[in-house]
Parts: sequence; structure tokens; C-alpha cells
Amino acid sequence: MSQAGVLARLTGTPGCDWRTDTQAMAPYLAEQRGLYQGAALAVALPDDTAAVAALVRACAQLDLALVPQGGNTGLCGGAVAQDARRQVIVSLERLNRVRSIDAANFTLTAEAGCIVQRLREAAAAADRLFPLSFGADGSAQLGGALSTNAGGTAVLRYGNARELTLGLEVVLAEGQVWDGLTALRKDNTGYDLKHLFIGAEGTLGIITAAVVKLFPLPRETVTAWLACPTLEACLAVFGRLRDASGDAVSGCELVSRTALDFVLRHLPGARDPLRAAAPWYLLVELSSSSASAGLAAALEAVLEQCLDRGEVLDAAVATSARQAADFWRLREGVAEVQRHEGASIKNDVAVPVSAVPAFVAQASGAVLAACPGLRVCAFGHLGDGNIHFNLSQPPGMPAAQFLARWEELAGMVNAHVAAHGGSVSAEHGIGLLKREALVRHEPAVAIDLMRRIKAALDPADRCNPGKLLPPAG
Repeated sequence: MSQAGVLARLTGTPGCDWRTDTQAMAPYLAEQRGLYQGAALAVALPDDTAAVAALVRACAQLDLALVPQGGNTGLCGGAVAQDARRQVIVSLERLNRVRSIDAANFTLTAEAGCIVQRLREAAAAADRLFPLSFGADGSAQLGGALSTNAGGTAVLRYGNARELTLGLEVVLAEGQVWDGLTALRKDNTGYDLKHLFIGAEGTLGIITAAVVKLFPLPRETVTAWLACPTLEACLAVFGRLRDASGDAVSGCELVSRTALDFVLRHLPGARDPLRAAAPWYLLVELSSSSASAGLAAALEAVLEQCLDRGEVLDAAVATSARQAADFWRLREGVAEVQRHEGASIKNDVAVPVSAVPAFVAQASGAVLAACPGLRVCAFGHLGDGNIHFNLSQPPGMPAAQFLARWEELAGMVNAHVAAHGGSVSAEHGIGLLKREALVRHEPAVAIDLMRRIKAALDPADRCNPGKLLPPAG
């Protein structure tokens, strides 16, 4: 059948809108970092779960593959289509309904195309908290966040996307709909199937809806920006805060001086909260659903102790919601401003929290020895051990020359991650970017199990082909 004939049959699928010309498809073919150029036969925008199922069945009949796409904010190429003759992008943006909020059960049921930030707003309107929060959540969609097992700034207290999910609705590779939208917290009826699809990046099926956990809204929140002399001191402060607050630390974010300098140079209106520079900074947030938890007093007592011990050099405690937001803007601006410093090799990794100081020291030494002048821009979620260990090009080195060393330099970083029992992908997923790294660093038995699951659920390789696992052999 000609390509025109395939398109004619495909676009007759009920319940879908279509983008088939180059200009209309362009936004769906773009990739966040510019590392990959997309190519697709068409972009489908189904209206609901039934339309997604009909689309999957139509693609099976036409021997076409599907690439699910949420807000297209991914950083590893997981939502990139790569075949203009055989791959169809499935945008979930029209599946954007909050189906229900059960405040008494502390759950929210929503479709995959719902913007994460909007879900937080919907939960807040019901006097509840949906805690998933990360830099792109103003455009990222729930389905994409679940498919990549997104993390963010609140994992320490509330867990990542996997831990926030009770149930899923999924369209499987042959078009069947699995309704697993349970709102139960205890259910021992066999395999917990939702975990197959969370973090699978659309390679086993298309998530169309989910039941997620809600929590009480915070009634007291205190936020502080702390300067520390060493990473060991940062860890000590973190531990003391957890102990003294009754484990009320809801955020503990790490920013290196290099990262802060980038922000101060390039983020409009950014201001250093402290007078003197320090090697490391912590952005800490304590929160409680009780308005009388005494968190301000607990923070003050810990800071006094840490200042006496030399673990904190200086501190600024937010006196208003606006000042707290300014502190968070400094942390969240790091990823945004790095591009102004030239090419950047990104490493989203995790090690045990206790291993963060040794990992950063060892990995920094290795990459600086290999590429003098390189600037290590380390920041991230100290509270859960997820460090964005990014490498900015040396001044004067051409960007292409630096990026040509991506595999070499990222490989050095990953070797030190592995030495500390860590993960080469903490919260961004695998996609196209880290397929080979996954195979190198995961046990052979684990890779074999993943391949067997893929073969069982998607034997024709129609669900996001080529992502997560490299081709066998």
C-alpha cells in the first residue's frame, strides 16, 4: 500500500485529530536538547481512551509503530519518533480531564494529558497536596511523568512518581485496555502490574489515566538558603535537620558555587542571598500539615548548632513567601541558564546519600584531569542522592569539539557512579541517550528480564521502538 493509502486509512480512525503536514508536525518532532531530529508519518491526537485503543488497533493492522508523547519535555530522547514511514506520534494532550478527586481517600484520578502543575492546583482546591514537582511541570503531562518515573524536589518526603501512583489505565500493544484504576493502598491480588508501565517510557503500552496519592496541605513551611564549606558539612546539616524537625524536611537541594555563579550571571533579577561566597549551598524546606509544628524554632536551633560547628558559614531564612520563592528560583534556574555558558554534557545520576561527597570529589577529579578547563556544574537533590553532575565546556573550546567527548566524559562519571552502587539515570529516564549505558551498568540478568517482558507484552515492537533497550545483538 502506498504511503498516501496508509495515511488515508489511518486518519479515518475515529476520535482522533491529525497533524500530517511538515509545519503542523514540527512542534512534535522537536527535541528538548536538540540532540535528535524527529521524523514521523503523522501525529495523532486522540480524544479519549477509546480513541487511543482504536488508534493502536489501526496501527497494528497497518504494521505501524507508536511513539507516545506527553508535554515533550523529556531530556533523553524518549519521545522522539525516528521513522517517517512507519512511526506515528501519539500526543496525549487532549486526554486532559481530572476524572475525580476523593478528598476523604486522599486520591485524584486524572487522564494522562493533564499538566502536572494543574493537578497540584486541582488538589489544592480540594484542600489537598499533590507533591510531584519539577522544573518542567508547567508543561509536562502526567502520563509522561509516570512513563519516566519522574522525581523532582519533593522525592525526599513524598517519593517519586512510582511511589505516588496507586492505579493505572493502559492501552496495550494490541489495543486492549487494562483498567487498573484502583484507589486501594492495600491490594495483594497477584502481580502489581502498574509497576511494569511506570518508568517503561511507553515501550510496553500507553498510559491513559492514573490514580495518584494526595496528602494534607502544608500549614507551616520554613525555607532557608545555607552556605556550607564542604559536602560533608552539607550532609551533616541535612541529618541534623531531619532529626530535629521530626523528619519534616520536604526539600534539601544542593547548589555548587559554579552553578550559582551561572545563575547570577544569566537569570534576570537573580540576587545572591548571602554576602560572601561559599563552595556549596543548601536550599532547605521544612513543612508540616500542622500550623503549630514549631518548625521555625527547630530550624533556628539547628542553624545555631551548625554555625558553632562550622558546618554552616552563613544563612538566610525566608521571612516571606516571596523570599522563599526567590530562593527556589535560584535553584530552579540552574538548568535553564547553563546553555548560556556553552555546550553542556548532562549526567542525571544517583548514589546513596552518604556517598555524595566521595562521588563528587572523585568524578570531578577524573573529568578535570581528562579535560582541563572543563567546569563541573553540580547541583540537585541531596536529600535523595540524585545529583545533576553536568559538565560545561572549557572557555575557548569549540562546542562541537567538547560534545564529541560526551561518551568519554559521561563514561568516566558513570564509572564512579557504579563504584558507589549508584544509577546512571536517576529521574530523566533512558530514552535514546542512555540505552548503551543501561546495558553496560545493569546486570545481564536484569537486561534479559527486561527484554523478556518487552517480548511478552509487545512482541511486534510497536510501542516506542528503539527506546530504553538497544536492539538485541
